[in-house]
Amino acid sequence: MIEVINLTKKYSGFTAVDNISFKIERGEVVGFLGPNGAGKTTTLRVLTGYFPPTQGACKIGEYDIEKSPVSAKRSIGYVPENNPLYHEMKVMEFLEFLGSIRKINDPKNRIKEVAEICKIKEVISKTIGELSKGYRQRVGLAQAILHDPDILIMDEPTEGLDPNQVAQVRELIKELGKEKTVLLSTHRLSEVEATCKRILIINRGKIVADAKRNELHRMAKGKEIIELEIKAPKEKVLEVVGREPDIESIELKEEGETSKYEISSSADPRESIFNLSVANNWTLIDMHRRVVSLESVFKELTQEEISNA
Repeated sequence: MIEVINLTKKYSGFTAVDNISFKIERGEVVGFLGPNGAGKTTTLRVLTGYFPPTQGACKIGEYDIEKSPVSAKRSIGYVPENNPLYHEMKVMEFLEFLGSIRKINDPKNRIKEVAEICKIKEVISKTIGELSKGYRQRVGLAQAILHDPDILIMDEPTEGLDPNQVAQVRELIKELGKEKTVLLSTHRLSEVEATCKRILIINRGKIVADAKRNELHRMAKGKEIIELEIKAPKEKVLEVVGREPDIESIELKEEGETSKYEISSSADPRESIFNLSVANNWTLIDMHRRVVSLESVFKELTQEEISNA
């Protein structure tokens, strides 16, 4: 488990992270999004013990990263942005070196397991500098899970990879997320949509969204947008549906034998509209919630924060 409690980080008077709190449980893969300079990397560096917090606390499992850094770091596998590797070393040598630092029992067998998980068996005897970017990224993931940590923290793990390599790394992250706590920081919205079930959005140092991926549409101005197609007198539909308590607006979008409407509501009105259709003997052709894209939610939340600053 990761727990961030009222975390603030300042640099020479500049507040990079401003009193944020969140918790991530075991088995969750959580996306951490934000514009450049929003505070993502600073948060990760505090979580991994690279920076001390100015205020607040970060718990890794049962350990406070500031009070018990060694114990906390044993539970962390970290893949930083621009994954630093020893390019002159062979993959096996590199992993053996890290295994000795981590004091791993039976390191050769563990390296074999990790090579299988990360699909680097075919390059295990090659020099890291000779590898493609995709294989180097997998070696970085291998070193992060070598000591079998409970928590994985990753900063832009697919940056610079081609589409095939991105897909492979995403699948690996999803597999690892079945047993571990994973915090994935990225600016790629498609990556979050493909791998994460929950999303945190940070902007100007503050958390502006924390929701499951399928609930994020509610974050867009807090409204439900319903698209309705119905066979009924348009004046009656506009009048009856429009006076429902949660309906903020109903707009006729297309008129014909069946008419189409766009409805904005503060709560999901679909059950009410269905009951009204039955009561008024209307023929309901189609009714669905408009899916608001993650990109739209991200832009709205971050741009609103900027404009209100």
